[in-house]
Amino acid sequence: MIDIPDELIATQYAYNGAAGRAFVAALPGLAGRFLEEWGLRRDGAAMYGMCALVLPVVREADGVPAALKLQLVDEETVGEPVALRAWGAAGAGAVGVLGHDPGTGALLLERLDEGRPLSGVAGGGGVPGGSRLVGEVADARHAVTVLGEVLARLAAVPAPEGLRTLGDAVERMLAAAPEAVGRLADEEERRLLADCAAAVREVAGEPGDRLLHWDLHYDNILAGRADAGRAGEWVALDPKPLAGDPGFELFPALDNLFDAGEVVWRFDALTEALGMERDRGRARAWTLGRVLQNAVWAVGDGERELAPDHAEIARRLLGVS
Repeated sequence: MIDIPDELIATQYAYNGAAGRAFVAALPGLAGRFLEEWGLRRDGAAMYGMCALVLPVVREADGVPAALKLQLVDEETVGEPVALRAWGAAGAGAVGVLGHDPGTGALLLERLDEGRPLSGVAGGGGVPGGSRLVGEVADARHAVTVLGEVLARLAAVPAPEGLRTLGDAVERMLAAAPEAVGRLADEEERRLLADCAAAVREVAGEPGDRLLHWDLHYDNILAGRADAGRAGEWVALDPKPLAGDPGFELFPALDNLFDAGEVVWRFDALTEALGMERDRGRARAWTLGRVLQNAVWAVGDGERELAPDHAEIARRLLGVS
């Protein structure tokens, strides 16, 4: 029996409507199908995120630990196996793909250490080798440094053909920007969002061609496992890939584990890791583009104010030259 977590059911119903309800109803059957077809046995409690159910498993043929990931196929998830394989071929530090069913989107992935996310370092949880940092800010800054190293490896890989593009996303967000600005209740926030849109317009003509993760935050980087030969390594997972400029990748690391006083430090550290320290204006513009993108979505859902952390990120970065 597969127990579907209530939180996953709630998010699927809320965000995906009829498709989400159908996906949830099909999950037990999908899990049973791939456990049998791929020769897997359960090896722990089910895990979940906003859009996926993940079952720790062992491949019966060779005893290899793995993770069976079941998720609704949409424009964000359809490119995941393509991106992971491209990063794998380049040795870029992403989770490995052991199997994929294009019809359902089911993935069999390399098992990582789910109990050791990079967010644990930011909270004083130590690094893969077992060392421990002293002081909350030092821990968080070390996590940012690690994330920057992972991000640099991923963004060095050219995007394969056929992925969604930042250029298309920019067209949509800029087309929706005037209405989003107009619907905000606060005048200062309207000016702030208009400034974000103006910054994006300056870089919109060069959207880039790197393979982007789009959602690289501290819980989407896990410690590798020694039995997979990845002891001491931090490994990225759960991308929502697109082709674009690496500057569009910085926002999740600023917003996740948000600390207003650390926004500019994190931004500087990440631009340096990406080799963009001399092109901070472009990195800033694309990061403000993430604020704009989130605001467009929020306004579409009926919100009339910016998320406080998003507004603060924009304020801090608009002061960066």
